[in-house]
Amino acid sequence: MVQLFGLTALPQSNFPPRYNIAPTQEIAIVRPPRENDGRELVMARWGLIPFFMKEKPDRPHINARAETVERQPLFREAFARRRCLIPATGFYEWQHNGDRKQPWRFVRKDRDPFAFAGLWETARLGEEKIRSAAIIVTEANAVVAPLHDRMPVIIPAEVYGRWLDPKTTVEEAKAMLRPFPPEFLEAYPVSKRVNSHVNDDEALIEPVEIALAEGAAAADTDLLGTPIQTRRRR
Repeated sequence: MVQLFGLTALPQSNFPPRYNIAPTQEIAIVRPPRENDGRELVMARWGLIPFFMKEKPDRPHINARAETVERQPLFREAFARRRCLIPATGFYEWQHNGDRKQPWRFVRKDRDPFAFAGLWETARLGEEKIRSAAIIVTEANAVVAPLHDRMPVIIPAEVYGRWLDPKTTVEEAKAMLRPFPPEFLEAYPVSKRVNSHVNDDEALIEPVEIALAEGAAAADTDLLGTPIQTRRRR
């Protein structure tokens, strides 16, 4: 994390690995520190609470749409002044088959960590001071589209500095909000235990076999057109 994001400040204690983060739980964010040069990693509540709110919203604002983020009152101030990176190694989407939900995990083909485009805020609710964050989402690329029409914005490493720089204009930042190139992503099915937020262990990210009738594409292929028997042998 230090090498990838050029961190100069870390939390007081190491944060545990997470495999199934739910809204309102803590996520790691990378941001410029307020008083020094460099970048710091801090923890934030997943679900943005704007500085002007006096109580927690009924539903957490976990995502901001790339198409309107610079105009929405909930997000526009943070988009202009408080952009962040949200480190991850993968994300889930669900294939719906009647009343059944099969989770799939999306990762980089090289399995490197990456970063979502994020926004952060600090709000004071009574005596409680809360740091919070949201992920910016955009239209899905060809890998994600079979399951969902939206996907998180993934910021390329070469523009981390420009994304975080408060001098970057709203127009320049908005130009970075595009679908990640599909040739760098792949997907595989994982355990349905992911469907419950109480489960949070490493086994959740292991690939599983699924019945052919539950496949997302043709009966003998997976989401990426890879023969299922070939994919299972890996």
